[in-house]
Amino acid sequence: MQITRQPFYEPKNILTDVKRKISRAKELGESIDFLTFVSDGEPTLDINLGRIIDLLRPLGTKIAVISNASLLWQKNVRNDLAKADWVSLKVDAVSKDVWRRIDRPHRGLNLAIILEAMLRFAEEYEGELITETMLVRGVNDSPDDIKKVADLLGQLNPAKAYLSVPTRPPAERWVSPPAENVLNMAYQVVSKSVEDVECLFGYEGNSFSLSGNVEEDLLNIVAVHPMQEEAVRKFLAKAGADWALIDKLIVQDRIFATDYEGKRFYLRRLKKIVAT
Repeated sequence: MQITRQPFYEPKNILTDVKRKISRAKELGESIDFLTFVSDGEPTLDINLGRIIDLLRPLGTKIAVISNASLLWQKNVRNDLAKADWVSLKVDAVSKDVWRRIDRPHRGLNLAIILEAMLRFAEEYEGELITETMLVRGVNDSPDDIKKVADLLGQLNPAKAYLSVPTRPPAERWVSPPAENVLNMAYQVVSKSVEDVECLFGYEGNSFSLSGNVEEDLLNIVAVHPMQEEAVRKFLAKAGADWALIDKLIVQDRIFATDYEGKRFYLRRLKKIVAT
């Protein structure tokens, strides 16, 4: 938990790695829509975000950033995000108590200031603005909460508003999607405020790209995106690999399996921190 920006990786090293990935992907016939910042954490925490975007711009591929919007009250963060072609902001709640329960933000953050900054960014931003709202049963799915979110989304006027539900293993076992009739209600309410609303209420599919190193590609995906077993099998088949790779990574304690909603998912094992 932190809200202070800092450097994490050398920007020139990131540029080198991205060039290598793009080159290999093109050799394999893969198409690339965006170079997307979706870090293991919050992308805007990287104080070099704007510099990295500048370095990637000459590569000729559109740049996207998926942010939780928590640091938008900082002008340098808004300036960095303004350089991207496509920005997604998280809008799970507009009531402080609901926001704290669903997003568990840093105690130093102020929701009112964040919401004001989001409106300011939306007014100034010249790229494609997207929002995503995660709905959780019994937390932010009441008619009143959804109406408040819809009103804010109407003011933000995004090109598209995504409504999503937990489809992968959550941080807490009690977390579950709202009832179907509630999801339909949410869609109808938000559609009155935003012209283009899209629902992400099911498993998002099995379309993942390859860069040549099957093990590296798989570990990179499951580090930030738990994969359903079916997706893993299709990914391995596409890469010409077999299930022995999964067995090896499990034995090495680099990935692990967990069940959710009757389906099995594979995730990357977090690195253990040893106290010194």
